[in-house]
Amino acid sequence: MAGRFCIDMRKIDMLEKTENFIGRVVDKVGILLAILLLLMVLNVAYDVMMRYAFRASSVGMQEMEWHLFAIIILFGVGVALQHEGHVRVDFLYDRLTRKKRAVINIVGTIFLLLPLALLILFGSIDFVMDAYNSGEISEDPGGLSYRWVIKSMIPLSFAFLLFSAFGYILKNIAQYRSCK
Repeated sequence: MAGRFCIDMRKIDMLEKTENFIGRVVDKVGILLAILLLLMVLNVAYDVMMRYAFRASSVGMQEMEWHLFAIIILFGVGVALQHEGHVRVDFLYDRLTRKKRAVINIVGTIFLLLPLALLILFGSIDFVMDAYNSGEISEDPGGLSYRWVIKSMIPLSFAFLLFSAFGYILKNIAQYRSCK
């Protein structure tokens, strides 16, 4: 062993099992988002073809574009976090040891990401409930009904981000404990 705080990497404990489970769930959401991205591209292509080739356009199809885009972006944040695709100051971060990076990731997630995600999660519930209770629909003729459905993606996506952040914290705890 390299030190008294190192662990045997063959031993998979509950934290690692939980981290692996969260990682699998996040990866499955990432696959679903890739499919939604493909559907969005097809939707845009169809809308453009109809508009320019046949001089026909659908407000509902145009709204569906931004609905799909919103879902991809909102849930994509949790996927990006798990796969280290988020923004950071790499020229400083890359010079640090793996242990120091893990500490920065853990502290940053706990004190910056989690409070903001909780604030948006709980702050957006009334926003969704107002849309649901009022039966909010698109203001445009031919637009989509049930506006609350797309608005509900805000608290759901931030709950998913919290789930992903928990996995990210566990991943960094494992990195810190590995003594590499």
